[in-house]
Amino acid sequence: MNSKNSFGINIIPGNEEDRVKKLHNYKILDSETEGPFRHIAALAAHLFKVPIALVSFVDADRVWFKGNVGMEGVKEISRGESICSLAIMREEITVFNDALNEPCLLANPLVAGEFGLRFYAGVPLKTHDGFMLGSVCIVDKEPREFSADDQITLEYMGQLVMDELELWKCHLYSQAQA
Repeated sequence: MNSKNSFGINIIPGNEEDRVKKLHNYKILDSETEGPFRHIAALAAHLFKVPIALVSFVDADRVWFKGNVGMEGVKEISRGESICSLAIMREEITVFNDALNEPCLLANPLVAGEFGLRFYAGVPLKTHDGFMLGSVCIVDKEPREFSADDQITLEYMGQLVMDELELWKCHLYSQAQA
């Protein structure tokens, strides 16, 4: 991997080669960023009252944003800096109520730098066969609480993204057959 890991902990899943191959099979990277994925990000920003919500896909060296509210103009960031890289390391939702209280985030430029990230919650986007492709995440520059109900809502948004991703793949397949 070419991107520098700012976390000081492992951000590469054991199934990395197969995971990246699976992600690339969807042909979602670098595609148009309008449409349902952006709508899901906008809904997340609105429901959770946060300035930033993203639908992200974690590639080998970068995290690419398919849905982006609050960071328009930023299409991707280094995998070694994106907290979404941590969200794909486990099946459960990843929540940092206050990033300044998390040792693995203290050297992260999004936390320590001018951006000022303080809160992050991300649910992994998991395929039916167990590959974590990315996340639906919400970000704030203020610490905040995240309730069990909030977690359930974000998990549903992750399921919506996976449903849309499968529709995307079916559409690509039907175009290829035509």
